[in-house]
Amino acid sequence: MKNINYAWHQRFRELYDKALVKFGNEHRKVGTFFTPREVGVLRSIGAKPMELYDYAEDSSDLDSETALLITAVRRDYFIVMQNSVWSEKIIKVDDLPAKDAQLGGIPWLPRVIQKAKGRLRGELPDNLMYCCGGDRKFFRAYDIHPADFMRFVWSAKGSEEKISEYVKGKR
Repeated sequence: MKNINYAWHQRFRELYDKALVKFGNEHRKVGTFFTPREVGVLRSIGAKPMELYDYAEDSSDLDSETALLITAVRRDYFIVMQNSVWSEKIIKVDDLPAKDAQLGGIPWLPRVIQKAKGRLRGELPDNLMYCCGGDRKFFRAYDIHPADFMRFVWSAKGSEEKISEYVKGKR
């Protein structure tokens, strides 16, 4: 894993591009997208193969720069807050707020907050994507970049009141 710190973004982009090619070639087995060494590179920056699969699947509406910025926030959290140690917890989809739940009169906000927290900690299950189509609709409606939202959730230390006020201020 030469230069994984200095050039981590380049390695991420190489693996992102590989995922795009594999997905474009109808390869749908995420477990064989990457070599064990490449999975190790992803894990060293706090990323999972499934995340790159999701980015490839949604690439027509989610650009590579957004994928990189989201991963950069996760990587920072992983290194700074988790000391590069993976959480052993995985969020259960059924435990998330409902899609129609509201916070401060804002639909989807309770759900996307929990997804952002899960993405920060690396605790999202493979069948749940941060920045899915529903999340992107929310972010566009409030003119918030998904990576900026994650950073704010982190800085707000999970305070739903602060997060709600932040989102209201964006409208």
